[in-house]
Amino acid sequence: MIRRSWVILALLLLIPGFMFAASCAKKQVVSEPGVTPAEESAEARRLAAERARQGALEEQRLREQRLAEEAKTRAEQETMAARETFLDEHIYFEFDKSRLLPESKAVLRLKARWLKAHPGALAVIEGHCDERGTNEYNLALGDRRARSAKTYLVDLGTAAERLTCISYGEERPLDPGHDEAAWAKNRRAQFVIE
Repeated sequence: MIRRSWVILALLLLIPGFMFAASCAKKQVVSEPGVTPAEESAEARRLAAERARQGALEEQRLREQRLAEEAKTRAEQETMAARETFLDEHIYFEFDKSRLLPESKAVLRLKARWLKAHPGALAVIEGHCDERGTNEYNLALGDRRARSAKTYLVDLGTAAERLTCISYGEERPLDPGHDEAAWAKNRRAQFVIE
């Protein structure tokens, strides 16, 4: 029985010892085949180059987008400026006349170009007079002035349907003065875009 106790005691000591020794044994490192440090460095350089190329492409795309937006803004500003010029440039007439002066024809040629560039635009030609004469006479004279401008624009190729004439006679003076300088400003045809 003593011998049996010694065997049990020996087993009790040996089994944990073997387990301890087996668990502390060095594990062998098995390297994966294929990737060496030089290959890792080459892959890192390739990835960095790809990121740099992608970044350059994105910068180029953003630059082109910005330039396109600037060009669009510039074009819109030019269009607005041309529209304002169209509206702000009046044509003027001699006293008691509806005949177009050479400088009025030059202005109308510019207006015809603008109308051609903007085929959807409709214009109203307003005929105006100075305060001399009766209301009825000035309304008729204002109408003749508006129609002479319309006829000239139609002759330059603008569709007649795009132009409407209206006369205000002496009702809407540009200059409220009562002298020749004021009257010269009031003998006009001006344009409104519908």
